[in-house]
Amino acid sequence: MVNSIDNESTAVGAADVAELARRVTGPVLLPGQEGYAEECAMYNVIVPNNPAVVVGATGPSDIRAALAFAEAHELAVAVMNTGHSSAVGGDRVLMITTRRMDEVTVDPAARRARAGGGARWQQVVEAAAPYGLAPLNGSSPLVGVVGYTLGGGLSATMGRRYGWASDHVTALDVVTADGEERHVDAENEPDLFWAFRGSKSNLGVVTAIEFDLFPVTRLHGGAIIFPGEHAEAVLRAYADLTAQAPNELTTSIAFMRMPDLPVFPEPLRGTFTVHVRISFLGSAADGEALLKPLRAAAPVMVDTVADMPYSGFAAIYSDPDSPAPFAEGTLSLPPLTADLVTRLIEEIGPKADVPANIVELRHLGGALRDTPAGAGAAGLREAEFVLWIATAGGPEQTEPAVRWTSELFAGLEPWALAGKHLNFLGEEGLDTEALRAAYPAPVYRRLARIKANYDPSNVFRLNHNILPSAGDIEQQ
Repeated sequence: MVNSIDNESTAVGAADVAELARRVTGPVLLPGQEGYAEECAMYNVIVPNNPAVVVGATGPSDIRAALAFAEAHELAVAVMNTGHSSAVGGDRVLMITTRRMDEVTVDPAARRARAGGGARWQQVVEAAAPYGLAPLNGSSPLVGVVGYTLGGGLSATMGRRYGWASDHVTALDVVTADGEERHVDAENEPDLFWAFRGSKSNLGVVTAIEFDLFPVTRLHGGAIIFPGEHAEAVLRAYADLTAQAPNELTTSIAFMRMPDLPVFPEPLRGTFTVHVRISFLGSAADGEALLKPLRAAAPVMVDTVADMPYSGFAAIYSDPDSPAPFAEGTLSLPPLTADLVTRLIEEIGPKADVPANIVELRHLGGALRDTPAGAGAAGLREAEFVLWIATAGGPEQTEPAVRWTSELFAGLEPWALAGKHLNFLGEEGLDTEALRAAYPAPVYRRLARIKANYDPSNVFRLNHNILPSAGDIEQQ
């Protein structure tokens, strides 16, 4: 039940919200109420999020009621689970949170999982492991399954072997802007099925998602950390490694400049280091042979590469588990040729003045290059690397880093490729022109037409918005 509050600053009346609360099983909260801030909390706390009303959905009926309320009060609708994707809620916004719909089931015979709209990857990994199966999850166990997958899903463990997570979705249960519940797959509304797998939450609210699992129980993985002064030698060795890497090897390299703060572990606190993250699906012996030239390139500070159960994947990246303020940006790149390596060392190496904390290159290629029959709208098929840059802190840290990132990207323009990984766009994805450029033009045009069919009023416009258009958007 809605508590009594001073509602003069909100876009909806307390009495109307109380009526909505009577129709909804989950919480319905207004600004200032107990639980509101926690319900709206983003992983990136630098992103403002203060919707007029937030509905903690427990199932499709709650979502239908929330959408009807939003339509009656002319509110836009945002969707959020963990808050890892940027979503901006203001005083004309109703936010639907999905984290209570977090059930996960596994069909071991079909090698398939079904996850609720609020499930996280750790739940899926734990549910699949007893059957000797694993999903195409990312680097963090805390990321939501749906948002990650609808943005393409770049697996940090098995991406090069099995491709984009979005291409392995087999079905979706969704509630669209008109309040209709739909089961969407390759046979039922195939256009909508294609579009959801690359449009984030532009087309509705996903209440459940079904996807393939893979017969993987172990990895040869971990991180090798080198002193930053040897960055050039390490990057050149890494370029050689990725140039001949088998599809079973999925890696990244990160240039890490850690502030001298207690939250960062010794011996990395206040240092510049280079981290190579390794996930290899082959034998330990074959993995060690692949990594031998890399290890010989420079002195090694830390080496955690070893055989591990798949369920231990989070140790490879050791992503932070607490929300923080940060800014990020991304660019797509070709293979690491000698001239590109030289430019990167000039820009991000030990002699460069870099305000960003993390400059990372994730290796694509392999099965990520393929476009299988029935593939969705997401996926970088031409790029060999995704460059991702992140800086933690308030405006005094992030604003200089954002300016520097723009300058870096301008300098890398001779190598830059079209398209960007949707899950790394951050706040840039909230700009409609920047988002349009993240897609191939024909893909964006098709998405815009499907958006016009299923959400012509652009109700879902707060998360990486695709503008509805029945015609050629490039003529607008």
